[in-house]
Order: sequence, then C-alpha cells, then structure tokens
Amino acid sequence: MAVHDPSHRHPGLRFSPAREATTESAIGEAAAGRTAVSAYVLAGLRLLTGFVFLWAFLDKTFGLGYATPSGKGWIDGSSPTRGFLGGVAVGPMESVFHSWAGDAWADWLFMLGLLGIGVALTLGVALRLAAVAGTVMMALMWMAEWPPARHLSDGSPSMSTNPFADYHLVYAVVLIALAAAGAGAVWGLGHAWARLPFVARHPWLR
Repeated sequence: MAVHDPSHRHPGLRFSPAREATTESAIGEAAAGRTAVSAYVLAGLRLLTGFVFLWAFLDKTFGLGYATPSGKGWIDGSSPTRGFLGGVAVGPMESVFHSWAGDAWADWLFMLGLLGIGVALTLGVALRLAAVAGTVMMALMWMAEWPPARHLSDGSPSMSTNPFADYHLVYAVVLIALAAAGAGAVWGLGHAWARLPFVARHPWLR
C-alpha cells in the first residue's frame, strides 16, 4: 500500500531544516524583543516608583511647599508623623496610631524608610529589602486610612472609594513585582550589586 504524502499535492507543506531553523530563529528574536521591552518597562516603573518615595522624603524633610508647607519641614523641627498619625479617625488601630504620632522613633523610622526605599529603587539595588520595608509601610498606612469603613469615628462619611484596594496596596504589589522580576539590572546597578561578595552570600539582600 502506498503511503500518502500530503506534501506531494501541497508543496507548501514541505519542511526543510533550513526553514525550521529560520522559523525558530524568528520566534526566538520575537521572544527576546518582548523580554527586552518588558525589562525597560519594569525599569521605568522602578524609577518612577523610586521618585515617589524620594520626593515624599524630600518634601517632608525640607518643606518644599507641596504636601508639606514651607517652614514646616523635618529640618524646621516639625514632625513628619504627627499630622498623619494624629489625624487617624477610623480603624482598629486608631488609638495606637495616636500614641505613635510625633514620637522621635516613629519619625526616624518613617523618614529612613522613605529614603531607603527611594534610593534602593532608584539605584536598582536591595529590591527585596525595599519590597519588605515598603510593604510593611504601605500596610500600616492602609490600616491608618482603613478603607473598609463607611464612616469615621465621629459618624461622618469616610469617603472611601473602595473597601479593600487602594493605592497603598497597589504600591506594595508594585514593590513585590519589581523585586521578584529583578528589575534593577536595566538602568540600574542590579548586576554590580548582585556580584558583591556579601550580597552573593546573602541573596535576600538583592
């Protein structure tokens, strides 16, 4: 019995090693291109997020006239946590946040956290540490605003736009994603940082 060869009637079905190699090469180039684009997009996201944290640190430190009025910066003697934590008016940790407001340890931890996360993201180093610190910070700020509440402690509307997902959670997920993707290599010092002996011995520092 003769074996039917579909390529006999349809020459276009004939395959050759050269054609397969060309196809695989094209697929590989397309995948590499997508990977490169993704790396640049993540690098841009990393730098943008880093600027958010750095700007918050600079504005609160020097009173640049945006969120912090001129003359009310940290260097002027004002507390960067008193206003926010002292103004918490909802949630299960309301009294705890009030007790923390304006304490020196809270000011220093908050400001060093903003600076450290901002510098790490901008340089593309220690992204895992930045993700952990940033997630803790965002979680505490989420609890301070307590989006699930419909009303504040005084009965006024909370003006919450979503009972769960707010920008604090978005920032936390972004930080985790940047660390998981190793987004410090493009437009950053991620590769050089990872090659340092103490970082190579302790991968959690990457």
